[in-house]
Amino acid sequence: MRRTAALGAAGTLVTGTLIAGAIVATPATAGGHHPGGSAEARGVQTAAAQAAKKGIDWKDCPADWGLKAPIQCGYVTVPVDYAKPNGRTIDIAVDRAVSTGSDKERQGSLLYNPGGPGGSGMKFPTRITTKSALWAKTAKAYDFVGFDPRGVGHSAPISCEDPQEFVKAPKADPVPDSEADKSAQRKLAKEYADGCAERSGDLLPYMTTPNTARDLDVIRAALGEKKLNFLGVSYGTYLGAVYATLFPDHVRRMLVDSVVNPSRSKIWYEANLDQDVAFETRWGDWKEWVAKNDKTYHIGNTPKKVQAAWDKLRATAKKSPVGGVVGPAELTGFFQNAPYYDSMWAPVAEAWSAYLDGNEKPLIENAGPDLADKAGNIASENGNAVYTAVECTDAKWPTSWQKWDRDNTRVHAKAPFMTWSNAWMNLPCATWPAKQQRPVDVTSGKGLPNVLIVQSTRDAATPYGGAVELHKRLKGSRLITERDAGSHGVTGQVNPCINDRVDSYFLTGKVDAADVTCAPHATPKPTTSPVKTATNLVSDLLTP
Repeated sequence: MRRTAALGAAGTLVTGTLIAGAIVATPATAGGHHPGGSAEARGVQTAAAQAAKKGIDWKDCPADWGLKAPIQCGYVTVPVDYAKPNGRTIDIAVDRAVSTGSDKERQGSLLYNPGGPGGSGMKFPTRITTKSALWAKTAKAYDFVGFDPRGVGHSAPISCEDPQEFVKAPKADPVPDSEADKSAQRKLAKEYADGCAERSGDLLPYMTTPNTARDLDVIRAALGEKKLNFLGVSYGTYLGAVYATLFPDHVRRMLVDSVVNPSRSKIWYEANLDQDVAFETRWGDWKEWVAKNDKTYHIGNTPKKVQAAWDKLRATAKKSPVGGVVGPAELTGFFQNAPYYDSMWAPVAEAWSAYLDGNEKPLIENAGPDLADKAGNIASENGNAVYTAVECTDAKWPTSWQKWDRDNTRVHAKAPFMTWSNAWMNLPCATWPAKQQRPVDVTSGKGLPNVLIVQSTRDAATPYGGAVELHKRLKGSRLITERDAGSHGVTGQVNPCINDRVDSYFLTGKVDAADVTCAPHATPKPTTSPVKTATNLVSDLLTP
C-alpha cells in the first residue's frame, strides 16, 4: 500500500505484433465468485468480448507521457458500471515493450500493478528498454505491459482538490496537541471528502478494487491472451487476490509481492492500524542503522539519540518550518520513505545530516512542495484522490469519531511515528459520499493455479501477517519469506534466493515443493552522495 503522510500533504507517490495464431479468448466462466451478482459477471463477459474483437491500436506514446520508443501505448475501453456494460465507458491507458526473446521463447504478456491504490504501472515496460538485470530472463518470455488503473493518470483521472492547494505547505502537525487540533483535522477530512464528491462524484461509486480487477480481465482479452500473467506489488497484491477470486480459471501465472492482508475484517480500517505498528518497527530498524553509521551522518550513535534528534527536528520545524515550508507533516512525508525502502535509508540520512551541518537545501527540496512542478503536483493529487476513493469505497468504515479517536490514541502510544498522520489520511472515509461496498471474500476457486507469494518479515507498509493470510486462502500457493528484512517490494531487491525463484516461476510455472525462507538481501551501505529529490528517488524505485 502506498500512502502519503498526512491529509493534503505533499507526497511522493509509482510489444510488437502478437504471435501468429494467438488464441483470443473471452471469459467463459466469469461469474462464479462475483460479489454483486450475475449482472457484473455478464458485464465482464460482454466487455471482454468487445475488447478481444477490437484489440489494442498500438502507437508511439504521446510525447508528454515520457515513454520513448520502442515502448508503445494504447487504450482499452471498459464500462464504468459492469452491471451496465453498454452504458457509459472510460478508456484505460496501457503500454508495452515487446519480449526480447525468440517467438519460441515468448509466453505472452505480463501485466503489472505497482500498488497504491493510485499507482501507475506505465513505467513497467522500461524494465525491458533499460535492460534491467533482475528482469532480463523474464523479459525474454513476456511482453511487459503496464497500465493506469481507472481514475489514475491517463485513465479518466479523478481529483478531490486543486493540485496546487493540495501541495501547499506547511500543513498542520498531524500529532494533535488538543481537542481543537483534532476538530480542525476532522473538518479538513470532511472538506476533502466533499471535494471528491464535487470534482469526481460521477465515478466514485465505481472506484473499487473489484471493478479494477474486472478492468484487468478486459485488458487481458484486448491483448489476445487466453489467461492472465500478473505481477502485483503492495496494493497490487490485493488487486491480484481479488482477480484470482473473481476469475480463478483466467489466471496463468500470478506473483504477488509485499502483501495486503485480504481479510474482510482488515480491509481497510484495521489494515491501516496494523500498518502504523509495522512502520514503528521498521523505523526502529532504520534508527539502529543510522546509529551504527554515526561516523558518516553524525546524527546520534545510539537509536535513542537518533530518536531524540528526530523529536528535536520535529519540534524545531513545528515552531519555525524549515525554509518556511517544511513542518512536522512534511518531515513525516519525507522520512517515511526510509521505513518503506532500504534504498532510501542513505538518502534520508544524508538530507538530515546536511541539515544538521547547516545546509537546509536537501531537506527543503525533498520534504517541501515544488509549486512550479504543476504536472508533478497534478499526479500527486490524483494519486491521493484514487487512494482515498478506492479504500473508502471498497469497504464500510467506522463513522464514529469516538472509535477513530480511541483506536488511534491507543496505537499512537506505542507507534507514534505515523499513527496520527495515517489517521487523518484516511478520515475522509468516515464521511464518504459514495456507497461503501462489502469487500470480496478472497478465496481459491476452481482452476486457480499455484500463486507465488513473496514477503519480507519486517515490511512496514504491508505487515507480514498479510502474506500468511493470503497463503492460507489460496490453495496451492507458495510463500517465499525474506527473513530479517523489510524493504517494501522484495522482487526489486538483489537476492538470488528470491530472484532465481521468480525467474523460474515465470518461465516454467514451477514452485518449490514447500514454502521457502531466504536470508535477507544486503544491508544498505552509508553514502554521502548528492541527495536526489524524493520524487526522483521513488520514481527510480519503480524502475529497478
